[in-house]
Amino acid sequence: MSLRPHYQATLKVGWPIAVGQIGTIMVGFADTLMVGHYNTPSLAAASFVNSVFNLFLFLTMGYSYGLTPLAGRLFGQRQYRRAGALLKEAVCTNALYGILIIIGLLLVYSQVSHMGQDPKLLPLIRPYFLIMVGSMPFVILFNLLRQFTDAATDTAVAMWILLSSNVLNIVGNYLLINGIGPLPELGLNGAGLSTLLARAYTAVALTLFLLRSPRYRAALQGWRICRVSRSAIRNINRFSLPISLQMGMETGAFTLSGIMVGWLGAVQLAGYQVIITISTLGFLFFYSFGASTSIRISLFAGQDNWTEVRRASQAGRNILLVLCSATCVLFLTLGPWLVDSFTPDAAVRRVGYALLLPLVFYQLGDAMQICYANCLRGTSHVQSVAWIAGISYLGVSIPLAYVLGIALPWGEQGIFTGLGLGLFTAALLYFLQFRRVMKRYATA
Repeated sequence: MSLRPHYQATLKVGWPIAVGQIGTIMVGFADTLMVGHYNTPSLAAASFVNSVFNLFLFLTMGYSYGLTPLAGRLFGQRQYRRAGALLKEAVCTNALYGILIIIGLLLVYSQVSHMGQDPKLLPLIRPYFLIMVGSMPFVILFNLLRQFTDAATDTAVAMWILLSSNVLNIVGNYLLINGIGPLPELGLNGAGLSTLLARAYTAVALTLFLLRSPRYRAALQGWRICRVSRSAIRNINRFSLPISLQMGMETGAFTLSGIMVGWLGAVQLAGYQVIITISTLGFLFFYSFGASTSIRISLFAGQDNWTEVRRASQAGRNILLVLCSATCVLFLTLGPWLVDSFTPDAAVRRVGYALLLPLVFYQLGDAMQICYANCLRGTSHVQSVAWIAGISYLGVSIPLAYVLGIALPWGEQGIFTGLGLGLFTAALLYFLQFRRVMKRYATA
């Protein structure tokens, strides 16, 4: 049977996610661009805070992803009231997890002066860090509600909310970083406040949509009659925690790598931030169509149709391979221009140029680890993703980044190469685990 219907369906579900992610990445570009042109110390401080914050951000995102296969199965079985009850249980579970995350962020904040960063950056790091912490509750709520609408294949809703919030964020940056008109010049803190307001808007807007949309009327009825139990919280945690740990360890590898680059100096850290921002061009497409593959797989798994699960996974893999090839060509041809657009600082540009080849190197590993991690998520076989991430990122990426970049004289290039080797390890192990899952159902 042709995979064409699966290509069409996966692209249809995935493109709104991709457009929404493009908007989010453009805000990241705008933040880096505006802060970078404001001054280099602010760019270095933003790089450090964002590296640390993203670790906790991806922990919460991963935790919310546990809702997707559970809700996707219920939508595939047309159990809409039960899906609404599941959402209420997930909101309570994610709120408890979010409290732990915020406590963790505040503990990191209390130790920020002992993390090896340039002392001159600390007055910039501290207030920006607290503003980012203040935005976390809105991020948690929006991501969870988005997983619910995405599981219903209603991916365009979050796209439009994200795009409108991105406009709000960029305008806020322009007004608050440089102090336009009567507004004060807040520099890096202005970028942080603008981000906080945009994140609050996304959470409120998606909540209002779910309350008012006729499509989710049955789900709201299920929400109202649901009484959250400890067993329900434990069940959601059983699916959510492994994905959270997987994404946390992956992001942790990048966070610790950013800290190691910071040991090399503020210029190296600023150049690393530029390349990490550019790298999100590939990641956003890999993530978007990996997520749509997971949604499609969860629907077929709910119907116990494992032949279509296999075809959906093959279509998702092929789409990501095409996107990976396009991304590599983009970085090889336009990479220097992209680096130049972020900063006028010649020293920072040289660091960025040196990191372009390691960036191209890890695209295939990144695309395939996203693909097969999402395939496992769609089948609800998520227990293995945590230990695979532990081996790949804690056992391979971080030690190799330290050896190649710090112990050996390869600097930021060695650190980035270590990250790439960890991504390839994860891709291989996720693929082997997914193949085991499919063989199990093929012989059942």
